[in-house]
Amino acid sequence: MRTEIWVLEILLLLQHFFLGEVTAAAAGVPVTRTWTPSEGNATGAEGGSWCVAKPGVSQIDLQNALDWACGLGKADCRAIQKGGPCYQPDTLLSHASYAFNRFYKQNANSDMACNFGGSATLTNKDPSYGKCDYSASR
Repeated sequence: MRTEIWVLEILLLLQHFFLGEVTAAAAGVPVTRTWTPSEGNATGAEGGSWCVAKPGVSQIDLQNALDWACGLGKADCRAIQKGGPCYQPDTLLSHASYAFNRFYKQNANSDMACNFGGSATLTNKDPSYGKCDYSASR
């Protein structure tokens, strides 16, 4: 029974990630991966990638994706809980970015793990700030 649930979760995850690309492809919109810079520190010679929430995405879509990442996606979201090092700024965009990156890192930086129905994007800029260290979410 547990294996069946795990398989179902994986299938739902794959459907969730591919839905945005399939919908865009069906509409004749070319699907391209983009590297959108975000505020944060440059990675320098280290390189690397982070998954962050896309600015301009609807609050409902961001909230649904955040709920999924911290729920069924099993991302460790303790750092964005009240009192955690990444709680401030207390914004949906900031919390979603942290949760998306946790999920992305726990899934071996797979491009597939940074979609969230089109609510996320990859960046090569480290979004860490203050005591909130995104690199710690590897």
